[in-house]
Amino acid sequence: MFDDVYERKKVFVTGHTGFKGSWLCTWLLKLGAEVCGFSMNIPTNPSNFEILGLKDKMQHIEGNICNRNQLLLSLREFQPDIVFHLAAQSLVRRSYNDPVTTFETNALGTLNVLECMRQCPSVQAGVIITSDKCYRNLDWTWGYRENDILGGKDPYSASKGCAELIIYSYINSFFQEGARVASARAGNVIGGGDWAEDRVVPDAVRAWSQEKSVVIRRPNATRPWQHVLEPLSAYLWIGAKLLKKDTAAAGQAFNFGPDASVNKSVEQLISSMAKHWLGADWKVGRADATNQKESTLLKLCCDKALNLLNWKAILSFEETAAMTMEWYRTYYGHGKDHMLSLTDSQIEEYSSKACAKGLPWALS
Repeated sequence: MFDDVYERKKVFVTGHTGFKGSWLCTWLLKLGAEVCGFSMNIPTNPSNFEILGLKDKMQHIEGNICNRNQLLLSLREFQPDIVFHLAAQSLVRRSYNDPVTTFETNALGTLNVLECMRQCPSVQAGVIITSDKCYRNLDWTWGYRENDILGGKDPYSASKGCAELIIYSYINSFFQEGARVASARAGNVIGGGDWAEDRVVPDAVRAWSQEKSVVIRRPNATRPWQHVLEPLSAYLWIGAKLLKKDTAAAGQAFNFGPDASVNKSVEQLISSMAKHWLGADWKVGRADATNQKESTLLKLCCDKALNLLNWKAILSFEETAAMTMEWYRTYYGHGKDHMLSLTDSQIEEYSSKACAKGLPWALS
């Protein structure tokens, strides 16, 4: 897969202890990469990073991306070929309670990563992950494109818009020669191993595992739900192209999301998940009577990724829900001893489906 470019490559991942970061590191290790992670802490309990035993399989550095000196020292010591930047404050509601940390982590943290990459000669490529919420959300019924207006009303969205502006400036100022950089915008990622607070899937499985009913706040809010392996395949494919000096990805920003038909409501997601969990129940609670608003409608246009990278999402909405619930059912039914083998098998299952659909990253 991915033209075998990750075999024996040194890969530096920020935010490796998080939900997406731990899945990415697992996949990279399967591809034969030497992986070093840089993250401030173990963000949740339970933790997918700990369940999969990744600390024993890769280098693990506890550090804050807001500390540029520590980050630069770590990069220079590891001498990576490529950097995947995922570290972030990723919760909209938390951004209202702590806007300063949100802006410092998401905007200035991204600035630090790019600056340290610039000062580390071994780095050949960088994939900087932001969010689909970087756009100024006008509740359009059509998908946002990469050249639409950035910025949002809430601190989280605005911080991701700021990050994209910083990435654009660094690409055009410092990464026209030498290292090649691209940004990736994806969101509403679900899958096994996510226990973040205030997210619909973790909230549901926590409640259902205790035979309780989960409360959902905004049942009609629609999102482009996608399994975690969908955007990760895109990040790895971009990274492979950057390492091979393919001009299609260098200096670009890309949206990654599912087909428009997968844009489903929160209640539709809960209903689909409940089919795979005996006794699952839910009820609609009151939305917050505060100014902490979240957008009701969000869609992405992913035509650029299809045209330039020949990438597209492949899982149906039902497949996404089924894979997610299979992971959680196994965890709550059998414990963590089975989870690495299941995670590996889901990566292999997803890759096989991509190969059957003729996607180049899976064929090469």
